[in-house]
Amino acid sequence: MAIINLLNGELAHGLQPLLDGASLAVDQGERIGLIGRNGTGKSSLLRVIHGAEELSGGELRRQAGLRIAHVEQEPELPAAVGLRESLQRRGRIAGIHDERERWSVETRLAEFMDRFGVRGEVDPARASGGERKRAALALALALQPDLLLLDEPTNHLDMDAISLLEEAVSRVPAAILVTHDRQFLDRVTTRIVELDRGLLRSYPGNFSAYERIKEEENAAEDAAHRRFERFWAQEEAWIRQGVKARRTRNEGRVRRLEGLRRERAARRERIGRVGLAVDAGERSGRLVAEFEKVSKRFGDRVIVRDLSMRLMRGDRLALIGANGAGKSTLIRLLLGMEKPDSGTVRLGTNLQVAYFDQMREQLDPERTVGDTISPGSDWIEQNGTRRHIASYLGDFLFSPERARSPVKVLSGGERNRLLLARLFARPANLLVLDEPTNDLDIDTLELLEQLLQDYAGTIVLVSHDRAFLDNVVTQTLVAEGEGRWGEYVGGYSDWRAQRPLTAAASTPPAGSSPPPASRVAPKTKLSYREQRELESIPREIEVLEDEQRRLAEKLADGDYYRKHAATLRADSARGAEIEAMLMDKLERWETLEARRRGA
Repeated sequence: MAIINLLNGELAHGLQPLLDGASLAVDQGERIGLIGRNGTGKSSLLRVIHGAEELSGGELRRQAGLRIAHVEQEPELPAAVGLRESLQRRGRIAGIHDERERWSVETRLAEFMDRFGVRGEVDPARASGGERKRAALALALALQPDLLLLDEPTNHLDMDAISLLEEAVSRVPAAILVTHDRQFLDRVTTRIVELDRGLLRSYPGNFSAYERIKEEENAAEDAAHRRFERFWAQEEAWIRQGVKARRTRNEGRVRRLEGLRRERAARRERIGRVGLAVDAGERSGRLVAEFEKVSKRFGDRVIVRDLSMRLMRGDRLALIGANGAGKSTLIRLLLGMEKPDSGTVRLGTNLQVAYFDQMREQLDPERTVGDTISPGSDWIEQNGTRRHIASYLGDFLFSPERARSPVKVLSGGERNRLLLARLFARPANLLVLDEPTNDLDIDTLELLEQLLQDYAGTIVLVSHDRAFLDNVVTQTLVAEGEGRWGEYVGGYSDWRAQRPLTAAASTPPAGSSPPPASRVAPKTKLSYREQRELESIPREIEVLEDEQRRLAEKLADGDYYRKHAATLRADSARGAEIEAMLMDKLERWETLEARRRGA
């Protein structure tokens, strides 16, 4: 039996309707993943179901007595002396008449606050976004609703908290979840519902099943559109022939063409995809950064203890750890924004750094979107090409009107896209990305993932998105407590696979000091991505050597040096570039092969 039934729902906040005759039934026991592009109306639909927003048309039926808990993307908490009291006010716990039930709710609230690491004494007005989100989640789970509505619940959560949330959500009677975390969707959901151009489309199973079906649907839709465009073009050409088209016997065909025009005008195309591209700039030195016995503490709290490591050109390093473990501090040490208490941080040569800040402190709320990208100019230089700022921002789905808007009116997803646009507007051979996936829709997230896979520079990445880490990074640095950091081969799943063995093997004898991260024995297991890289390198070397041989034959031609000077310079530069690339490939092959053999 349906606990929620949406019938022909209509809702509009602008020119395009968010809901355009949308229908949805939610049964008890279902956990629905609600997906769609940023701005399509997912959050608005959750507010409608919760009762915080009214439909423009259609009908929403709720089961009598249905208890709904809603955790917004950016929860607002009532003013109080602490988070505990604020949550009690938000949940109206004092208004529960049954004393035993009220005591049970308060007990569960204390338990979930503890499990999510929420400190009850923190002033809600001074709490961070992550603290407010975790507090709101703790309250929603403590209330044990019949229907749980979660809007981007994994934002600001660390890995352990996400695992806890997965377990808790799997036990609720029913849930609707808006999230870009594909692994979360795979593990929790029983059905995917896509909000696309005002309509809701349902797909049984988890997100992986949805992706397989959606790929087939998109191919069929594209083929149907191509057939329509060809037929429409033929009819338009026919009517332009003139007099014959206006004869009585052809009036039906004219009416059909008019109908085609109306259908073409009314058809809403699939929302555009963000056009991501990054210029890797000039090659950095082989050594990007080196930490030697670096330590950092704040008061009595040790963030980094005696860390030694090297970051080499082409490395893709993930930082993993609980909230507050020191991931952002490590980044600030790397960028020279913090000084170590002891030890040294040495940076390599010719570094061009692009830093994505999770707090978006680089964005001036009073500046316009266009000025944020290119202050005082309507043009930018990208990959050696001069582009108008409106065209560039269009790649990131900003309309010309939106480009003139101040930053302070942008949504969370728009601010993330703007920061990415600013980041990629300049050449960079070192990308430092602190939680870049927050507030991005799944399509944009996958495009960013592909961009980073193809990027030729060095990457340092902090993200709670486990699938994103698995698909991008080649090594991880993990906070292991008391300021110790351990280095592992591969992404998140590789670390999880190595962690139990490592913990058992590295347990120090009683009374001995734990080894620093720099002395942990190197792992020999290659990640899936590294294994593929190892298999592909011999072929890549062969291709480069073939090109090098052809270039040498060209240089040996007696007439070669009569060519234009620009051609000679270009061939000389390419020869040097091939030589450098071959050396890099050989060094990388030796490194991976040695690790594979356990050397």
